[in-house]
Amino acid sequence: MDAIEQSGDSLKQIQAEVASCFKCPRLVAWREASAANPPARFRGREYWARPVPGFGDPEARLLIVGLAPAAHGGNRTGRVFTGDRSGDWLVRALHRAGFANQPLSVDRSDGLELKDCYIAAAVRCVPPDNKPLPAERRTCLPYLVREMRALTRLRAIVTLGSIGWEATLPALRENGAEIPHPKPRFGHGVSVEIGGVHLIGSYHPSPQNTNTGRLAEQALDRVFADAAELIRRLESEER
Repeated sequence: MDAIEQSGDSLKQIQAEVASCFKCPRLVAWREASAANPPARFRGREYWARPVPGFGDPEARLLIVGLAPAAHGGNRTGRVFTGDRSGDWLVRALHRAGFANQPLSVDRSDGLELKDCYIAAAVRCVPPDNKPLPAERRTCLPYLVREMRALTRLRAIVTLGSIGWEATLPALRENGAEIPHPKPRFGHGVSVEIGGVHLIGSYHPSPQNTNTGRLAEQALDRVFADAAELIRRLESEER
């Protein structure tokens, strides 16, 4: 990847550092409180209640950047987009596009494997009301910067929602890419090349968007089909 300088970081090292992070007191308190007061359907379940690391293929050419773990999804299961309705939608779409070996994401031992795809988030702990503070977003940014460097074959990034988009732009800049002026604005289906990486926007598959019809499965499928086709085309051009 032209824009990103390579480093000695490994994804395993970054994942370990993420999982042991206590840098944001408000988020630490909230993730633990969410685990201590689960809804009835999860009462008695063991909660991860720590920051949730990225997950996927270390050789991935596609990176997905979400918002943050769900209080009773990733914060419970310890894997991003696992055990909640957003994850159900995302993993089904990834499976249909050929990026996942199965359409289910239930828990860390369910056999899910991502192919040519890695999933991360703008913020690694569940925030109150799904609204991380600007300072919390800045604190988490270096993890995304380092993941991009470690993903040496990265060609495309799909951001799920505007916060994922807004986190990805400075991460690209920190990795040496020149951000266009005016700054590209988020929108579903918006695609822009920045420093040799293709940035693609998608509405987040949250119940707020899927239950209201703002995001349909066909629209999410189109994003990942386009990403897969883009990667295939770039691969062909590089041969």
